[in-house]
Amino acid sequence: MSVLVLYLLTVTVFLLLDMLALHYVIGPVFHTRISTIMLDNPRFAPAAAFYLFYVGALIWLVVLPADNAGSLTLLAMNAAIFGAAAYGTYEFTNLATLRGWSWMQVIVDLTWGTTLTTVSAVTGLWLTHKFGFA
Repeated sequence: MSVLVLYLLTVTVFLLLDMLALHYVIGPVFHTRISTIMLDNPRFAPAAAFYLFYVGALIWLVVLPADNAGSLTLLAMNAAIFGAAAYGTYEFTNLATLRGWSWMQVIVDLTWGTTLTTVSAVTGLWLTHKFGFA
C-alpha cells in the first residue's frame, strides 16, 4: 500500500470536512460562548502542526493495523475511540480549567471530532483502495 497516498487522501478529507464544520457548526458555537478570547484570525502554523500530526498518528495507530487485519469494523471502532480520546482530552481539560467553557462546547466538539476522525479514516482508506494504491 502507498502510505503516502493514504495519508494525503485522509488528510484532504479531514481538512475539507473540518473546514466546513468550523465555518458552519463549531465556529458559531464557540463564538457565541468564548468570542472574547478568540483570535480574529487563527494562527495557521499551530493548526497545521495539529492536523498533520493527528492524521499521521491516525494512519499509523488505527488505519494501517485495521487494513492489515482486513476489518472495516475494527477501523471504524478504533478511529472513533481515537477521535473521542483526542477531542475529549481537549474539551474536558478546557471545561475543567477555563472560565466560560460550556458543556455545549464539549458535546458539539467531542461529537464532531469523533465523527470526523472516523469518517476521514474510513474514507481515506476506501479512496486509497478505490484508486488502486492498496
